[in-house]
Amino acid sequence: MRPLLFLGLLSLLGCQSPHPVADTIYYDARIWTGDPGQPWASALGISDGRILFVGDDYEDYAGPKTACTSLRGRLVVPGFIDNHTHFLDGGFVLAGVNLRPASTPGEFTSILAGFTAGLPDDGRWVTGGNWDHEAWGGSLPHRSWIDSISGGHPVFVSRLDGHMALANSLALQMAKITKETPDPPGGTIVRDPLTGEPTGVLKDEAMSLVFGIMPEYSEAELDEALQRAVAHALAHGLTQVHDVGSFGGWADLATYQRARAGNALPLRIYSFIPLSKWAELAKYVGENGKGDDWLRWGALKGFVDGSLGSTTAWFYKPYDDAPETSGLVVTDTSDLRKWILSADSAGLHVAVHAIGDRANDWLLDVYQEAEQRNGPRSRRFRIEHAQHLTREAIGRFAQLGVIPSMQPYHAIDDGRWAEKRIGPERIKTTYAFRSLLDAGASLSFGSDWTVAPLNPLEGIYAAVTRRTLDGANPDGWVPAEKISVEEALRCYTGANAYAGFQEDRLGMLKTGYLADFAVLSENIFEIPPQRIKEVEAVLTVTGGKVAYQK
Repeated sequence: MRPLLFLGLLSLLGCQSPHPVADTIYYDARIWTGDPGQPWASALGISDGRILFVGDDYEDYAGPKTACTSLRGRLVVPGFIDNHTHFLDGGFVLAGVNLRPASTPGEFTSILAGFTAGLPDDGRWVTGGNWDHEAWGGSLPHRSWIDSISGGHPVFVSRLDGHMALANSLALQMAKITKETPDPPGGTIVRDPLTGEPTGVLKDEAMSLVFGIMPEYSEAELDEALQRAVAHALAHGLTQVHDVGSFGGWADLATYQRARAGNALPLRIYSFIPLSKWAELAKYVGENGKGDDWLRWGALKGFVDGSLGSTTAWFYKPYDDAPETSGLVVTDTSDLRKWILSADSAGLHVAVHAIGDRANDWLLDVYQEAEQRNGPRSRRFRIEHAQHLTREAIGRFAQLGVIPSMQPYHAIDDGRWAEKRIGPERIKTTYAFRSLLDAGASLSFGSDWTVAPLNPLEGIYAAVTRRTLDGANPDGWVPAEKISVEEALRCYTGANAYAGFQEDRLGMLKTGYLADFAVLSENIFEIPPQRIKEVEAVLTVTGGKVAYQK
């Protein structure tokens, strides 16, 4: 890679220039602005954290103290925004065990054994995980795989989708989960078919039985996790994340507020609170407003169903490979409907997880009811994931103004095995990026980190190529739903600004907008699409300041 001469090698242009004068100018660039009125430029100037100009002629904006940097033809894009993360959890996962590479039960055990062997003998919990049982053929892990190598530590490691986790016997004992423990509403305790004993795998709300007895993190631990996550995000060109919650919402927000107060938040955050707490949030917003451009709140996140990988996404028809179930409703629908209607009447921003086709249809109906009851306004209801849709649902997103908040990496991950779950017909409207855009929906993109990698370039690669991770679909899985590089970029920038009520100041490189952008190692418009995942962010700027430099 050709090295860049960034801030360490600045040229000061001492020309006589009229006002206004930029603090910083970046020139000799290939700038995709995201602005339909001026899509391309070669230079931009920054003043007081905002974009002073975007264009080709920059000399008139340069004064004696202007720092001018040549980007040597690099591609510049608006700062990436991720529409869906579990951000603080990601900070802990970066320091926890990573089981994602495990492709056999033996590797699963070996990785965990290596991790626990390096821990002090203090009984601390082992968390993290990101395992995927589909990597070794689909059989769920068992506590017997890990009991002998846990080293006296309670273990609770999640599947990559966050909808089921494996506990060792010690963790089950501490949570008092036995053969006699009933399945909680909205959850499943997986049991041995012969003995009825828990296998250690807990699905959806059953995971709360263990989460409820785990020690809470200290403020210092949360602050450290945040800084790890922030550094990781900035290194991938992200300038904002929407955090749908890791630790009940309020602890997450308090962590961000401490960082903001300490001037230690170089990444913009939109922090969500659980939907069930809508009344608390409404009161809080009434007393404190909704934050500023660095840290905002006023949004809520709820759940209809589970996930495809855990066979807990809610479908009309049973799973092809698990005909005894058509999924789970993880929140009582009467409560969920009441919360949505109430939160909307309070003027709060509502986003709800729905993956199965029946879950999406149910949620679209409730959103339509809310608009009819509470009157027209730009409410920007969101369906988080919106993965498996009926054909009728695709058109309803645009009709109702509902945002499909999707995570394209899931398509190339789930595409390895999704057809065995739901068959050849239902996959035709799975991750329907092309169809949703063609129908006029405001499609937005993110990662669902830590379920998938945080890197937005991997998400763009997934949306453009739809090549599954196993290499089995070189022309794309359900290729009719592929979209262009420019469309995918817009889904990660302008569309996400809109999904967070910030389209008047973020998501484009435009005069007056906040100066958030990323410089990429290669031009993703010009290289073969299959190479997009290899591209890196080499510079990330937030609020006009360099936040990351490779």
